[in-house]
Amino acid sequence: MSTSTTSLGTEFAEAFAAKDLDRLGSMLDPEIDFRALTPNRTWEGSSPTQVVADVLKEWCDDLDQVERLEDVETGKVANCDRVGYRIRGRDGEGPYVVEQQAYFEERDGRISWMRVVCSGQRSP
Repeated sequence: MSTSTTSLGTEFAEAFAAKDLDRLGSMLDPEIDFRALTPNRTWEGSSPTQVVADVLKEWCDDLDQVERLEDVETGKVANCDRVGYRIRGRDGEGPYVVEQQAYFEERDGRISWMRVVCSGQRSP
């Protein structure tokens, strides 16, 4: 289900594509339970500072030049929210696309639990 309304998932996708680490950190609950899988590594964090410094900063640095955020989709899976998004960009080797699917729970307007699966950068 696609939606044009702003949700916490959409806000996360927008902040990630903008490489806005301060905004991403402010969206995470102080007791965040974060885990992610990328093609070559697993990631985890249990505080906003740790998730931003050890995970999101690394991912944003890898994005080089983001050209646009596209195909943002949100929905529900039982008792959790879902956001899927695709980012198109360019690095020293040329254009790329990366897609992520994230499942999350919200507490007091912040993400308290999140699981992310990432495609890695793919040549279009």
